[in-house]
Amino acid sequence: MKRLHVHVSVNDLARSIRFYATLFATEPSVVKDDYAKWMLEDPRVNFAISTRSGRTGLDHLGIQVEEERELHEVYARLQAADAPVLEEGATTCCYAQSEKSWIVDPQGVSWETFLTRGAATTYGDSADLGAIRTAAGACCAPTMAETAAPAILPPAAACCGRPA
Repeated sequence: MKRLHVHVSVNDLARSIRFYATLFATEPSVVKDDYAKWMLEDPRVNFAISTRSGRTGLDHLGIQVEEERELHEVYARLQAADAPVLEEGATTCCYAQSEKSWIVDPQGVSWETFLTRGAATTYGDSADLGAIRTAAGACCAPTMAETAAPAILPPAAACCGRPA
Protein backbone atom coordinates (compact mmCIF):
# COMPACT_ATOMS: atom_id res chain seq x y z
CA MET A 1 0.00 0.00 0.00
CA LYS A 2 1.31 3.41 -0.93
CA ARG A 3 1.51 6.44 1.34
CA LEU A 4 1.74 10.14 0.44
CA HIS A 5 4.93 11.79 1.76
CA VAL A 6 5.11 15.50 2.57
CA HIS A 7 8.29 17.20 3.85
CA VAL A 8 8.13 20.75 5.20
CA SER A 9 11.19 22.81 6.15
CA VAL A 10 10.73 24.71 9.41
CA ASN A 11 12.76 27.28 11.33
CA ASP A 12 11.65 26.28 14.86
CA LEU A 13 11.45 22.50 15.21
CA ALA A 14 10.11 22.40 18.79
CA ARG A 15 7.31 24.87 18.04
CA SER A 16 6.46 23.02 14.81
CA ILE A 17 6.38 19.66 16.62
CA ARG A 18 3.91 21.09 19.15
CA PHE A 19 1.76 22.52 16.36
CA TYR A 20 1.65 19.36 14.23
CA ALA A 21 1.24 17.05 17.25
CA THR A 22 -1.85 19.07 18.13
CA LEU A 23 -3.10 19.18 14.53
CA PHE A 24 -2.64 15.43 14.04
CA ALA A 25 -3.70 14.55 17.63
CA THR A 26 -0.59 12.39 18.06
CA GLU A 27 3.09 12.74 18.84
CA PRO A 28 5.67 12.14 16.09
CA SER A 29 6.97 8.60 15.58
CA VAL A 30 10.53 9.89 15.07
CA VAL A 31 12.16 12.93 16.72
CA LYS A 32 15.78 14.02 16.19
CA ASP A 33 17.56 17.33 16.85
CA ASP A 34 16.77 18.53 13.32
CA TYR A 35 13.88 16.32 12.18
CA ALA A 36 10.51 14.86 13.14
CA LYS A 37 8.15 12.47 11.36
CA TRP A 38 4.55 11.33 11.76
CA MET A 39 3.44 8.07 10.09
CA LEU A 40 -0.27 8.81 9.99
CA GLU A 41 -2.95 6.30 9.06
CA ASP A 42 -5.83 8.76 8.68
CA PRO A 43 -4.99 10.34 6.33
CA ARG A 44 -2.36 7.81 5.22
CA VAL A 45 0.66 10.10 5.00
CA ASN A 46 4.33 10.21 6.00
CA PHE A 47 4.57 13.83 7.18
CA ALA A 48 8.09 15.06 7.99
CA ILE A 49 9.57 18.38 9.11
CA SER A 50 13.20 19.42 9.37
CA THR A 51 15.49 22.40 9.76
CA ARG A 52 17.95 21.11 7.15
CA SER A 53 17.25 23.03 3.91
CA GLY A 54 17.85 26.59 5.07
CA ARG A 55 14.45 27.67 3.70
CA THR A 56 11.01 27.29 5.21
CA GLY A 57 7.93 25.92 3.51
CA LEU A 58 7.18 22.91 1.37
CA ASP A 59 10.41 21.05 0.63
CA HIS A 60 9.10 18.16 -1.47
CA LEU A 61 6.31 15.64 -1.94
CA GLY A 62 6.62 11.92 -2.46
CA ILE A 63 5.14 8.48 -2.74
CA GLN A 64 6.35 5.96 -0.18
CA VAL A 65 5.80 2.29 -0.99
CA GLU A 66 5.90 -0.73 1.29
CA GLU A 67 6.93 -3.46 -1.17
CA GLU A 68 9.55 -3.93 -3.91
CA ARG A 69 6.75 -4.65 -6.42
CA GLU A 70 5.17 -1.26 -5.70
CA LEU A 71 8.53 0.46 -6.07
CA HIS A 72 8.95 -0.99 -9.59
CA GLU A 73 5.36 0.06 -10.43
CA VAL A 74 5.95 3.66 -9.35
CA TYR A 75 9.39 3.79 -11.05
CA ALA A 76 7.72 2.73 -14.32
CA ARG A 77 5.30 5.65 -13.95
CA LEU A 78 8.21 8.04 -13.43
CA GLN A 79 9.86 6.82 -16.63
CA ALA A 80 6.59 7.41 -18.53
CA ALA A 81 6.05 10.92 -17.10
CA ASP A 82 8.02 12.72 -19.82
CA ALA A 83 10.47 14.38 -17.42
CA PRO A 84 14.05 13.61 -16.37
CA VAL A 85 14.38 11.13 -13.49
CA LEU A 86 17.20 11.04 -10.97
CA GLU A 87 17.63 7.41 -9.91
CA GLU A 88 19.34 7.79 -6.56
CA GLY A 89 19.17 4.08 -5.70
CA ALA A 90 20.18 2.92 -2.22
CA THR A 91 20.75 5.91 0.05
CA THR A 92 20.57 7.22 3.59
CA CYS A 93 18.14 10.08 3.99
CA CYS A 94 15.94 11.38 6.81
CA TYR A 95 17.37 8.88 9.32
CA ALA A 96 16.34 5.97 7.08
CA GLN A 97 17.95 3.52 4.66
CA SER A 98 15.95 3.78 1.45
CA GLU A 99 15.93 3.18 -2.26
CA LYS A 100 14.63 6.19 -4.12
CA SER A 101 14.26 8.15 -7.32
CA TRP A 102 13.32 11.78 -7.92
CA ILE A 103 11.37 13.67 -10.58
CA VAL A 104 10.32 17.32 -10.91
CA ASP A 105 6.86 18.27 -12.18
CA PRO A 106 6.33 21.00 -14.83
CA GLN A 107 5.93 23.64 -12.09
CA GLY A 108 9.25 22.74 -10.43
CA VAL A 109 7.81 20.70 -7.51
CA SER A 110 10.19 17.91 -6.48
CA TRP A 111 8.69 14.42 -6.00
CA GLU A 112 10.51 11.45 -4.54
CA THR A 113 9.46 7.82 -4.75
CA PHE A 114 10.98 5.50 -2.20
CA LEU A 115 10.99 2.26 -0.26
CA THR A 116 12.35 2.46 3.29
CA ARG A 117 14.44 -0.56 4.22
CA GLY A 118 15.36 0.40 7.80
CA ALA A 119 16.42 3.11 10.24
CA ALA A 120 19.71 5.01 10.11
CA THR A 121 21.63 6.82 12.86
CA THR A 122 22.44 9.82 10.62
CA TYR A 123 20.24 12.12 8.53
CA GLY A 124 22.24 11.32 5.39
CA ASP A 125 22.86 13.38 2.30
CA SER A 126 20.31 15.16 0.17
CA ALA A 127 20.30 14.44 -3.54
CA ASP A 128 21.43 17.21 -5.88
CA LEU A 129 18.26 17.81 -7.87
CA GLY A 130 19.66 20.74 -9.86
CA ALA A 131 20.16 18.74 -13.05
CA ILE A 132 16.60 17.42 -13.23
CA ARG A 133 15.09 20.73 -12.10
CA THR A 134 16.69 22.71 -14.92
CA ALA A 135 16.34 19.86 -17.44
CA ALA A 136 12.63 19.56 -16.76
CA GLY A 137 12.07 22.24 -19.39
CA ALA A 138 9.45 24.00 -17.32
CA CYS A 139 9.24 27.71 -17.96
CA CYS A 140 9.26 28.28 -14.23
CA ALA A 141 11.94 25.75 -13.26
CA PRO A 142 14.36 27.19 -10.69
CA THR A 143 17.82 28.20 -11.82
CA MET A 144 20.93 26.29 -10.73
CA ALA A 145 21.73 29.03 -8.17
CA GLU A 146 18.27 28.62 -6.64
CA THR A 147 18.72 24.87 -6.24
CA ALA A 148 21.75 24.98 -3.92
CA ALA A 149 19.56 23.44 -1.20
CA PRO A 150 16.75 21.20 -2.44
CA ALA A 151 13.56 23.13 -1.75
CA ILE A 152 10.41 24.25 -3.45
CA LEU A 153 10.52 27.94 -4.21
CA PRO A 154 7.63 30.24 -3.37
CA PRO A 155 5.52 30.93 -6.48
CA ALA A 156 6.77 34.54 -6.82
CA ALA A 157 10.41 33.41 -7.02
CA ALA A 158 9.68 30.50 -9.35
CA CYS A 159 7.76 32.43 -12.03
CA CYS A 160 9.10 33.12 -15.47
CA GLY A 161 8.76 36.87 -15.05
CA ARG A 162 11.04 37.06 -12.00
CA PRO A 163 13.77 39.71 -12.20
CA ALA A 164 17.18 38.47 -13.36
